[in-house]
Amino acid sequence: MTSRALLALPATAFLALLACSSNTSKPEDTAAVPEAAPTPVAQELSGYSVAYLASGCFWCVEEIYESVRGVKEAVSGYSGGDEQDPTYQQVGSGSTGHAETVAVYYDPEQISYREVLMVFFCSHDPTTPNRQGPDHGTQYRSAIFYTNAEERATAEALIKELDADGRFGAPIVTEVSAFKHFWPAEDYHQDYVVNNPDNSYVQNVSLPRCERFKSACPEFLK
Repeated sequence: MTSRALLALPATAFLALLACSSNTSKPEDTAAVPEAAPTPVAQELSGYSVAYLASGCFWCVEEIYESVRGVKEAVSGYSGGDEQDPTYQQVGSGSTGHAETVAVYYDPEQISYREVLMVFFCSHDPTTPNRQGPDHGTQYRSAIFYTNAEERATAEALIKELDADGRFGAPIVTEVSAFKHFWPAEDYHQDYVVNNPDNSYVQNVSLPRCERFKSACPEFLK
């Protein structure tokens, strides 16, 4: 989908895509889930470009990007704060400065960084500070962590374009910050939607959000 095509989507279509009909909150207390060491980044991903993006629950974001053409892998983790090697419980407390973030490994010959960001904006509401659907707190903020000047310029230009068009009906509050470090989340968070299809949050929030994205932006799909 071109940027012009993205901007041409009716505002009502965007709002329908971004609306979260469920009141199911993502559980923060995972004491019953055994801890696991963070998932290492596979060597096979070293040849891909990577984008670091936060737009709410990383279970949802990972699943969305796994469906996008040109994306080899999406890894759930934490970024944006200063806490070293944080745990899910620490990030969930909102005290670390980290946001639930997904590292998107993609082939720039199949999908550009700008298109990766178009998926980002097409799959969440970037106008709600520290909130996405039923989840709230700084750990769920909308954020783009750029790794170079070109990525920063691309992100800022696209935000300016979307704001000028009035696409979301409110100013975009997405944080655009320099990338610091990415900490992969615990193993049980990786591919969570695929591995936990009967989970109530997955059923009421993650899957509906993914389906709304797929319906609104089929041009991005594999």
